Amino acid sequence: MEPPQGFVGAAPGQVCKLQKSLYGLKQASRQWNLELTPNFWILGSLSPLMSIVLFIKSSDSEFTALLVYVDDILLTGNSESALHAVRDYLDDLFTIKDLGQAKYFLGLELARSSHGLQVSQHKYLQDILADTSMLAAKPASTPFPLA
Repeated sequence: MEPPQGFVGAAPGQVCKLQKSLYGLKQASRQWNLELTPNFWILGSLSPLMSIVLFIKSSDSEFTALLVYVDDILLTGNSESALHAVRDYLDDLFTIKDLGQAKYFLGLELARSSHGLQVSQHKYLQDILADTSMLAAKPASTPFPLA
């Protein structure tokens, strides 16, 4: 990396070593996980599960799960006080933006009802149909034509 314009102290031909990962680089998500993971251990038994993307904290009466994908975080659990504690902790460490109840996450559409959580990829399917010029195609009731 070339020294920035106006930088004093760099001799001609010298370069600078970048000490921070930049947003959008392939190393950025790794650096973010390296920053995030120790802070969740400090929070108390919130341990990583499955390749440091899903953090789970569980006791007899409370369950909290935090899913991290690069800089997107999905937080869920059965205790409002535990969720607020994690949210406040994250806000103290980093500037976060609470978007409320998740409606979309990583291309998945999420719909909550009294029966549970429905997950779909309707928009993704519509995009594929549009890309392949099949939006106006006539649907079939079977995957193959009847003999």
